[in-house]
Amino acid sequence: MRDFSVFLACVLVQVIQLPSWSQGLGNFEPPVFFREDPLNFLPIFPEYDFIIVGAGPGGSVVANRLSEIPEWKILLLEAGQAEGLPNLITATAHYLQFTNYNWNYRTEVEPAACMGLVGRRCAWPAGKGVGGSSLINNNIYTRGNPDDFDRWAQAGNEGWSYNDLLPYFKKSENIGIKELKNSTWHGRGGPLSINYAPFKSRVMDRFLESAAEVNLPLVDYNNPYSNIGFSRIQGTVRGGRKVSAGEAFLRRPSNSRPNLHVVQMARVTRVLIDPKTKSAYGVEFVKNRRTRIVRARKEVVLSAGAFNSPQLLMLSGIGPAEHLQKHGIEVVSDLRVGDNLQEHPAFATLGFAVNETGVALISQRLLRDPINTSVQWLLGTGWGTTMGCEGLGYVRTKYNTFPPGVPDIEYIFVPASLGSEAGDGGSILRKSMNIPDEVYNAVFTDLMNVEAWSIWPMLMYPESRGQVRLQSKNPWRAPVIRANFFTRGKDLATIVEGIKMAVDLAGTQAFQRYGSRLQIRPIPGCEHLIYGSDPYWACAVQHLTMQMHHQCCTNKMGPPWDRSSVVNPRLQVYGVSRLRVVDCSIMPTITGGHTVAPAYMIGEKGADIIKQDWL
Repeated sequence: MRDFSVFLACVLVQVIQLPSWSQGLGNFEPPVFFREDPLNFLPIFPEYDFIIVGAGPGGSVVANRLSEIPEWKILLLEAGQAEGLPNLITATAHYLQFTNYNWNYRTEVEPAACMGLVGRRCAWPAGKGVGGSSLINNNIYTRGNPDDFDRWAQAGNEGWSYNDLLPYFKKSENIGIKELKNSTWHGRGGPLSINYAPFKSRVMDRFLESAAEVNLPLVDYNNPYSNIGFSRIQGTVRGGRKVSAGEAFLRRPSNSRPNLHVVQMARVTRVLIDPKTKSAYGVEFVKNRRTRIVRARKEVVLSAGAFNSPQLLMLSGIGPAEHLQKHGIEVVSDLRVGDNLQEHPAFATLGFAVNETGVALISQRLLRDPINTSVQWLLGTGWGTTMGCEGLGYVRTKYNTFPPGVPDIEYIFVPASLGSEAGDGGSILRKSMNIPDEVYNAVFTDLMNVEAWSIWPMLMYPESRGQVRLQSKNPWRAPVIRANFFTRGKDLATIVEGIKMAVDLAGTQAFQRYGSRLQIRPIPGCEHLIYGSDPYWACAVQHLTMQMHHQCCTNKMGPPWDRSSVVNPRLQVYGVSRLRVVDCSIMPTITGGHTVAPAYMIGEKGADIIKQDWL
């Protein structure tokens, strides 16, 4: 931690000195956070046309697009604060999970997962601040498979097929990857920069080379016809710095749009709903320890995410009647709010040591020269521009029943291991995963601060479903989260198959050029099983379960005849007028990939729907 603090301090010193020497940096642009922040000096009016709750990817896009109409007055309320320098550094995602930018949620004790973690509970980060989870995630940009969205449309969600949604994906994008700039599947000129990270490790080249040995191509995984294969990661980065939702969609337009007010550190506690007309007319929120009410002339839009949006609905009387009555909340609309929670469980502890130095990342070594590292980062080069994870692979297991071309396992390639992730022997990453010290010491000692790489197999289409509920009617209490990982269908068998395929990949000639070898200390609780057998890997993933911050689907979108639906295909809450939800909680089923790209798309689509209804 000390080395990392020195690194950040040196970067800060260099940035503060920018005015005196930045003219020699060519296209370098000082981060907006070191100029006057227009979001901090705005009044709060008693009434707006639209009130948006939550400044994550969905809410940021909606605020941007609605404020394009100069006659509309927009208020965006965010519980967290604006981002700062650490949020710009792509390699700091796990560090930022220990800051106020994280809601720091935990699951309940899990019946079939998280068994080896502290308290048998999975840590579940969720972003809190102007930018939402784009502040603390690795910002991997994957849309998912066209079949994902076509299934939404086939379930009765008109206007949500892949062909319907492709223009909204492209609308946000400004593709900067040279070989993709002329692709018909990517957008140019949008607010959101999509690029490869400038830094690439040498062992990443072996990952790409290994694809040919398992008969898989190198692909653009956001091309709808090439979803199976290996690739470098496309990320929301520009010039080696992370581009958050707030940076892309709020700060630049806010300088020239006086009709958009963004209020930080404002915790919304309930939506105000007229009990007679069942119409939303405003929100109650707390800022500076003062409870305030602000009214909406047209609509309230919830974009607080898959945990906080259902929590707010339930606090406002919208949710399962029996649950609300249990907590003394008057029922406004009896809906299955909080059901259908979905996530991509993963296994992040497959570490492979190598016999050559300088091919992977070891933070302890790389931070020995923090000043040089800081200067390189400012210039958009060097290891400080890494996203931490560098490659993705999409494969089909023997359990795959989806149409041809649809994978069921994603490989996340990381040029480090759990033991070499940080300068203090992996303590940051392991703590972000809630791994207790005794388990870490028993398993990862052999890889501590040695050259190594990892593959994290991620289950793309889990059958298991979780739930979000209230602890009480007190809005300051965290929601109750039950993930229920591996409790249904073939989820566990599929991820075990993905683990075995990843182990086989390490045996390819590409990886054996560095003598890659799997570390084989058994995980406590699984020692009685034969290492490498299916029962062993099943036990291992159930003990050291990792979620990917892809929570979704808790306010399910569906047609009127689907009694499990919370919002209709125009994102309006059933039974309550002038109230919509525009974030990943509306997804009927999880997409096959990381969810930040769908979150931006949902924001674009939702904003268009609102404009259609009110213009």
